[in-house]
Amino acid sequence: MTTLIFGHKSPDTDSTGSPLIWEWFLNHQGGDARAVLLGEPNTEAAFVLDRWNLAKPTIIDTLDNEQTCIVVDTNNPAELPDNINSADIQAIIDHHKLVGGLETAGPIDITIRPLACTATIMHDLMGHHAGHMPDNIKGAMLSCILSDTLEFRSPTTTDTDRKLAESLAADLNIDIADYAAEMFAAKSDVSAFSEAELLRMDSKEYEVDGVKFRVSVLETTSPKMVLDRKAELMAAMPNVAGEDKVNEVLLFVVDILNEEATMLVPNDLSKRVAEASFGATVSGDTVVLPGIMSRKKQIIPNLKV
Repeated sequence: MTTLIFGHKSPDTDSTGSPLIWEWFLNHQGGDARAVLLGEPNTEAAFVLDRWNLAKPTIIDTLDNEQTCIVVDTNNPAELPDNINSADIQAIIDHHKLVGGLETAGPIDITIRPLACTATIMHDLMGHHAGHMPDNIKGAMLSCILSDTLEFRSPTTTDTDRKLAESLAADLNIDIADYAAEMFAAKSDVSAFSEAELLRMDSKEYEVDGVKFRVSVLETTSPKMVLDRKAELMAAMPNVAGEDKVNEVLLFVVDILNEEATMLVPNDLSKRVAEASFGATVSGDTVVLPGIMSRKKQIIPNLKV
């Protein structure tokens, strides 16, 4: 049976590129593996696929029972197909905290490391095989690292991520600053998406003291493009929360260049969260949070109600 490799729903660059990287690695060793996606890739991920001439993986929403698979860039069942525990999970490769809730048919390989990017972990796991990567796989790996580190601005960045990105860029004769600017420009063009799509585009479900949140982040070099739609985004939040069975949608617009986030504050609950979590003083329907760049390291761990 072909082994399917996939990341989380609402695929960003790492959850789009890492399945392709691992597909190449397993097949390079004589395996039978295929990358798939659990949703439409975001605009940055779509740019990366086109830039490196990588075919967009097939999008699936469910798995056959006992389907052999490898999960990357997540270990959270809420971000995976509903029947994930009926599949035959062979391995997990991730850089997020351990959530729990996945069940496997037997012992599996699990690699979870405190690095900024799944692709960085994969490079190490490949060993000497990494030297055989074709340029498009190197390009995917570089893109994943630059995306997840926000070109090394994110506090999740490690020396391992940075050194690997610099090595890959040298191999590919790529100027990191120029290429990252192209990626972030693609990520920032959200004009074609509805408000509901934007609220779900890069989001994770998280519960704090019995309150369920959809924590959404939009990373951009053009925050005005998003904030100009502030009223429409806040109006869409109750419907998205209801459809997704959460109590509240929290939206953080991350300004990559100025290294800050603007949080939308449409109601008393989000105001309490902003003040309790970040020590902010809220006087309107937005609040600027200087230095806040990472949902994984700065937002979710600090959430309080």
